[in-house]
Amino acid sequence: MPSTGGKTDNPFLDHAFFLALEQSGCASARTGWQPQHIVSADADKPVGMMPLFLKSHSMGEYVFDHGWADAYERAGGNYYPKLQCSVPFTPATTPKLLVPSGDPAIQAALLSTAQQLADQRKASSVHATFVPEAEADLIASDGWLKRMDTQFHWFNRGLCQLRRFS
Repeated sequence: MPSTGGKTDNPFLDHAFFLALEQSGCASARTGWQPQHIVSADADKPVGMMPLFLKSHSMGEYVFDHGWADAYERAGGNYYPKLQCSVPFTPATTPKLLVPSGDPAIQAALLSTAQQLADQRKASSVHATFVPEAEADLIASDGWLKRMDTQFHWFNRGLCQLRRFS
């Protein structure tokens, strides 16, 4: 995870951002975004984290799986609740297996724990959305299905300049 002076350089991965979402009630059971974050620790020191939410709907994910939900329900199952590994209301690609050391064993443990949590919470599935390609490949290598979709990305290659008007 990129950092500057020990602090992430991605505002969507900052603890303060998640804390604001949760303390304000934006990410809560009432809004269908019940926090279920997984933290891996070694001797009480966090070594990995996976932002995870128990969802009762698909709103605010910027991924449209309503067709999947409908098909699942018509087949006799309950699509909700589901577990969603994402940044609420934020369609920005960011890492979701937050392991500063990059240790694949810790990443695998986070994925395994998410699957166990899905069983405990009687969730239909676990979804990880808007992840970098390398992370998507890692997750797929753990046996998860890889969603294929089209996204449009804008990259600022230094061509735009902010101008200050006085």
